[in-house]
Amino acid sequence: MKKILPILLVAISAALWGIIAIFVRGLDAFGFTSMEIVTIRVVTAAVLLGITGLVKYPAQMKIKWKDTWLFVGTGVCSIVLFNWCYFSSIQQMNLSLAVILLYTAPAFVTVLSWLFLKEKLNAAKLISVAGTILGCVLVAGSNLNETTSISAAGLLTGLGAGFGYALYTIFGKFALNKYSPFTVTLYTFIVASIALVPVTGLWNKGSILFSGEVMFYGLGLGLFPTVVAYLLYTKGLEKIDSCKASIIATVEPVVATLLGVFLYKEGFAFNQFIGSFFILLSVLLVNLPKNPLVKTQNEKASIT
Repeated sequence: MKKILPILLVAISAALWGIIAIFVRGLDAFGFTSMEIVTIRVVTAAVLLGITGLVKYPAQMKIKWKDTWLFVGTGVCSIVLFNWCYFSSIQQMNLSLAVILLYTAPAFVTVLSWLFLKEKLNAAKLISVAGTILGCVLVAGSNLNETTSISAAGLLTGLGAGFGYALYTIFGKFALNKYSPFTVTLYTFIVASIALVPVTGLWNKGSILFSGEVMFYGLGLGLFPTVVAYLLYTKGLEKIDSCKASIIATVEPVVATLLGVFLYKEGFAFNQFIGSFFILLSVLLVNLPKNPLVKTQNEKASIT
């Protein structure tokens, strides 16, 4: 059970990220821009986490100034960078291709984990990364005929989104060597809020920010696909490889697709079904026990 729990935590966090459209579409209907919605998300998360910390985990709210760079990494280099790049790429190219480029993140995590975290590369990881990227291509339902006007800037920002998305896992691993999952998540969103609020000038929409429906969607966005999701992901990240966590997290587009089908009555093509299958198969592959036959033989030898 101890081995399965971290996998379940990461998978649940990915499922929660997959329902983000419910809250984003609700706020979009009130005229908020994409980056304003991101700011609402991180500020709400920072406030909720701050209140929780003061009431329940005051000891976990202390950090050393010399470690601030870790949270600049998770908050600015990851949260702010990947959101800015992702929304920029959406404006410059086909949405499906932007989604595909975002989910190059497992490939970035695999390489960065090997370089900086000294995690081992093996065939299962590499095949799983390829499978998740292929699965995301199919789930996104990308039509190559619609991507003829791809620009270099669009490709760079799209890849930047995948890179920024990957950086949370890398910086998070370093931060978890010194701090609890709660502390890492709290300061990630505090730093992201400090970076985003002055840029977006969200206070200019104060008249509608505190209306009933906006607060409902804002609190929902800050709580479920943000605070709860990132706490679970960071907790799971404590116990499993970075590469494995990033591959499991690609369950997100599968959940998002199913949400679109059942809640928004969107179509579900055969290629999306195959893509979902590839993603789930990749998640299973990377979580298979290592050399079960050898393990069994070792256990028998120890008994005799």
